[in-house]
Amino acid sequence: MKIDSQTLKTQFANIFEAGLLNELAEIGNYMEVDEGYVLMRPGGYIRTIPIILKGSVKISRSDPDGREALLYYLGGLDSCAMSLTCCLNRRQSEITAITDEKTRLITVPVEKVEDWMNKYPSWKQYVFATYQKRFDDLLGAIDQIAFHKLDERLINLLKRKSKQCGCSVFNITHEELANELATSREVISRLLKQLENLGRVKLSRNKIELLEAVTV
Repeated sequence: MKIDSQTLKTQFANIFEAGLLNELAEIGNYMEVDEGYVLMRPGGYIRTIPIILKGSVKISRSDPDGREALLYYLGGLDSCAMSLTCCLNRRQSEITAITDEKTRLITVPVEKVEDWMNKYPSWKQYVFATYQKRFDDLLGAIDQIAFHKLDERLINLLKRKSKQCGCSVFNITHEELANELATSREVISRLLKQLENLGRVKLSRNKIELLEAVTV
């Protein structure tokens, strides 16, 4: 599905120049997908690069045993640095990208990524800013693992989800949280119960409500 250039101008008014917006409207593929839609899987070759218009995409990495670790989230006007790296180097994907809520996005053919780097200064700046933002996200993830206990990492993950979606109630299972933090469901259930006793969250079936202010 195509998207008109005027809509793109509204979204990217202060980011991309007119020529790039026209090309993006011409060759970009507009998509509206539900929560749980898989954009990338490990081992696949990346043929398009996603640019998120609205919504949230979770980027994670799995080990050979299937255990998953959350790397970062993509939100509005974000793209994925790892996708850019893989496509520029013709490498297979090493990550999973899956929508965390209903999401609107544009996909761009990989051959345009390098072409636009030489043609449009705004695209080059956007790509470099994407790398820097994702590098900062990964540093934050490393800090969480290295310097924080699991209960702190859990509450910080809930805060990140709250900030990403602009909500305080999440439809998520203990198993899903355990996967994102690379631990077991039993450990997450125990920690959530402790956090509920401390008045930091409220638990119900497949739902968690964050009761404290978001500061991350």
